[in-house]
Amino acid sequence: MGHTNRQARPARARGEAPPRPAGRGAPRRLRCLTVLPLLAGLLSCGSSESAGGPVSLNWYNFPDDSGALADAASSCTRASDGRYRIAYNKLPRGADGQRQQLVRRLAAHDPALDILGLDVTWAAEFAEAKWILPWTGGNRRSATEGTLEVPLRTATWKGKLYAVPYNTNTQLLWYRGDLVPKPPKTWAEMLDMARDLAKAGKPHYVEIQGAQYEGLTVWFNTLVESAGGSILNAAATAPSLGPPAVQAATIMRDLATSPAADPSLSNQMEDQNRLAMESGTAAFELNYPFVYPSMKANRPELFKSFRWAPYPGVDPGRLSKPTIGGIDLAVGAYSRHPDLAFEAALCLRNRQNQMTAALKGGLPPTLRALYTDKTFVKNYPFASEVLSALENASVRPQTPAYQNVSIAISHTLSPPSAIKPRSDIENIGSQIEDALQSKGLIP
Repeated sequence: MGHTNRQARPARARGEAPPRPAGRGAPRRLRCLTVLPLLAGLLSCGSSESAGGPVSLNWYNFPDDSGALADAASSCTRASDGRYRIAYNKLPRGADGQRQQLVRRLAAHDPALDILGLDVTWAAEFAEAKWILPWTGGNRRSATEGTLEVPLRTATWKGKLYAVPYNTNTQLLWYRGDLVPKPPKTWAEMLDMARDLAKAGKPHYVEIQGAQYEGLTVWFNTLVESAGGSILNAAATAPSLGPPAVQAATIMRDLATSPAADPSLSNQMEDQNRLAMESGTAAFELNYPFVYPSMKANRPELFKSFRWAPYPGVDPGRLSKPTIGGIDLAVGAYSRHPDLAFEAALCLRNRQNQMTAALKGGLPPTLRALYTDKTFVKNYPFASEVLSALENASVRPQTPAYQNVSIAISHTLSPPSAIKPRSDIENIGSQIEDALQSKGLIP
């Protein structure tokens, strides 16, 4: 919204220290007694598990600075009545680094990966590689009950559910109410407003993710879906694209070559958009809800005029389909305790833990009932707009080759000011065909 190139050893990933002999020729019993204080009861010389203690379940997820994920791990450990304890292990900060670590360890059949926090684009790849287990029977019923439909789509591949949505995310249009009394409903209307503000010498930029990375793919996917199209066909076997994709690329180019474009557009990601809006030079911002508390804390004078509205559409009368983000929880195929891992994953994303994640970490929940909860709505005054966006949202192309598809899009459409709509879409289509026909997974 850190990268690592090393595969962690399974024992180290579980927090276990490798045993050391007390000395050459030392009796086995003495060696064990020597290392016991260092191991603190871990598996090398006996463990709480073998002695009837709680099973250790490793949860790998993005690094959360709010404390919400650590709270969830602790509360579910307590709720298990001593049957298991959840260790929250932090993955690298960048999505690429997170995926790389999980892929390398799963490819090595690492049994230390019990519960995995997957980016919403990874389920197809991991399921196709048989690295995660499908949710069936009662586990599937519990995972889907009361859960929003579009987040569930991100966790589904070939008709099977492979993860349970932990949290979701969607963009809204944020704007300056002192500059724009009535928010635009379409991109064309927004660009016209920005031009008028520029002529009047007022703040007028439209902040959007234009750097060559995943955010650019999300922008393109949102516009394609909002224009009534899709990047892949329904079976995910070939590119779809067509006129909606050309229309989407044209909008991106039109923004980038208009007065509405921030001079830093081609280098901007979500946080740069936030900072630009807080600097007072922009009138509009397409971004996630984390910008709301930031504006409130950092620029209280601008916060008084900070408003939100639905993501603008492509065509008049057609609702926009913003692309969702979020994290899905999957159970590793090589876990020694899959039954407990399914149970623990359900606990981690239960109502109370999703509420905590929303209030402490700003992560929109995937349980529909929370969007009418008084406590949640009080802290999320834009809850109804987020829910509406989620109910009409789009997902990124679902394919095991997603990484290649995303790279083809973000590299071809960067920088946005140089987009050639028709030829670039033809180029993207050709690259996607190659990606879909490739064998194996991206390293």
